[in-house]
Amino acid sequence: METGEKIPEVLGLDAEGREIKALDFAGKPLIIYFYPKDNTPGCTAEACSIRDGYQSLTALGYTVIGISKDSAASHLRFAQKYELPFLLLSDPTTEVNQAFGVWQKKKMAGREYMGTVRTTFITDADHRITHIIKKVDTKNAAEQIMNYVL
Repeated sequence: METGEKIPEVLGLDAEGREIKALDFAGKPLIIYFYPKDNTPGCTAEACSIRDGYQSLTALGYTVIGISKDSAASHLRFAQKYELPFLLLSDPTTEVNQAFGVWQKKKMAGREYMGTVRTTFITDADHRITHIIKKVDTKNAAEQIMNYVL
């Protein structure tokens, strides 16, 4: 996905297994962040940073959504453990990751595998992408987002 493009309609599954769509947030600008895995150090730092900046982001009218391929049950435990006030969506088939272009080949310890590349998308109220953060600073994710939305 590129700046100026409209985001895909399907965003993932909520805790009850319902399909959540962009239309569910009609007229609201979005912050959609993709992350690899619940309860890992980088993903926890990112989620907690966004949690800490949540009031400021919502005061500007943004709805915050986190997406990973983890299950809804994993998301529920993760959100409860760290008191995350925003929606976490599950993408078990990676269909949403692929639609956004964040499901890519990665390398770790000499092996290649497919995985989620940590990326944040910021949209306007019509759900057109205004900014893409590809080099996410996990410990300062909320501040990094604020630099784009202010």
